[in-house]
Amino acid sequence: MSLKFTLTPEPDLEAREKGRLLFAGPVTFVKGVVAMSGLPPADRLEVCFAGRSNVGKSSLINALTGRKTLARSSNTPGRTQEINYFALGDERYLVDLPGYGYAEAPVAIVAKWQALLKQYLAGRQTLRRAFVLIDTRHGVKAVDEEILTLLDRSAVTYQAVLTKADKVSRAERDEIIEQVKGALVKHPAAYPEIVVTSSEKGDGIETLRAIIATME
Repeated sequence: MSLKFTLTPEPDLEAREKGRLLFAGPVTFVKGVVAMSGLPPADRLEVCFAGRSNVGKSSLINALTGRKTLARSSNTPGRTQEINYFALGDERYLVDLPGYGYAEAPVAIVAKWQALLKQYLAGRQTLRRAFVLIDTRHGVKAVDEEILTLLDRSAVTYQAVLTKADKVSRAERDEIIEQVKGALVKHPAAYPEIVVTSSEKGDGIETLRAIIATME
């Protein structure tokens, strides 16, 4: 029996406040990691964000943390080649994974990223959930299927987060949501709730903060 995928409901007041407090506290860049040996101590729960080129990952992380330049975005595909760790006080790590799907990146660089990604996903015991960002303008593409399959194989629970929802009409958005649901139902590690966000408008930001803050 397959799971029924739905949109994540609005958080209740308690969860919303936990999310507000977590992200209103100190948020600091810890380090950029290029090898498993460089990972910080696994002393707290962590969540990671994955997404293809130009999906709006840096903008979403900046919107979540309320810091405009915390995560660096670049118009040059392949610039971010590290696993970037951010500390949310002493409670959580927020992890920005290297982007995937860069057609312009050299094959050797892509292979290195993929190897590091696989090692991280399979070997980080404190990783509670991966958030896979999907552009609302395009839906799930072949390159996204690759990362979803990798997460399935790594037995990492992941949740789809639609970005740039303000860039399409309501009808187009609803159509893409159905497309994403249809794609996710084939993946056993997918969490059955989808978060719809807009970094510019603030849609879904409180919901995502609450999910991260209330995770155990």
